[in-house]
Amino acid sequence: MVRRRNYTVADLSFSIAAEEEYLALLTNYAPFEVETISSSLFQLTIGKVDGSKEKVSVFTDTSDDDMPRIEVYRVGEDWQLQISMYKESPVCAIIRANQDFSVATLQFDPNSAKFAIDNAAMLLYAFTTAHLGVLEMHASVTVKDGKGFLFLGHSGTGKSTHSRLWMEAFEDARLLNDDNPILRLLPNNEVRVYGSPWSGKTPCYINKNVPVGGIVKLNQAPHNEIRPLRLPEAYAYMLSSASGLKIVPEMMDALYKTIAGIIQIIPLYTLDCLPNVEAARLCESTVNI
Repeated sequence: MVRRRNYTVADLSFSIAAEEEYLALLTNYAPFEVETISSSLFQLTIGKVDGSKEKVSVFTDTSDDDMPRIEVYRVGEDWQLQISMYKESPVCAIIRANQDFSVATLQFDPNSAKFAIDNAAMLLYAFTTAHLGVLEMHASVTVKDGKGFLFLGHSGTGKSTHSRLWMEAFEDARLLNDDNPILRLLPNNEVRVYGSPWSGKTPCYINKNVPVGGIVKLNQAPHNEIRPLRLPEAYAYMLSSASGLKIVPEMMDALYKTIAGIIQIIPLYTLDCLPNVEAARLCESTVNI
């Protein structure tokens, strides 16, 4: 029997409809589940995608080898996204969505059900919130003194390690999210970071939010050195860390506007660092002001 569950992430809601066996897999969504919602970003239904319609290839995202591959197609006025677990692995999930991504159907290999649902929900959330001052970030977030500090960088740079080092160095530091936090530029020009149901390899699904204290781009180096980023640098790093469909001009215009607003408010730094506690202390003493 198909059931629909509602979730609210960063004060914005969506729903997922599926058989109970698949909904039971979504334990990471439990802190975000709500009984009712007044409006929905998107409705995702687990079902069968009509494969008889012709699809036209638009774009293929082939990032790091250990990251999912996303193929983007148009099927008439609709979108079709095909997802593979890794760059060279076979397709295990297909999403068919309407023009604004507000209604979508997900078909997947049952052996990849959890991966498919998580990635479909993450993509749809990013696409449907871009115009709302929202950035779904590839970052690790540590909270200290009631403020959130985001650590950016390519996969393998050491974002998770740096968050762990903050928690080793400071008794009051805690992890908010380790891979996909939600960053919001609110109408009052406040910037807040929110936990989400998506946290990469580290299970950290916390339904809380704090004001942002700073954003740091990490670089592996044989020394520890930190400096503030110039606005063009900050913009480029933020854009590379934010999720979005770059072939949709309206979506990217909205992301550009949000990033431009955030970097005018929040200080951004680049930290060349070793994986040691001294790097965490240097970062905190510079950024947490």
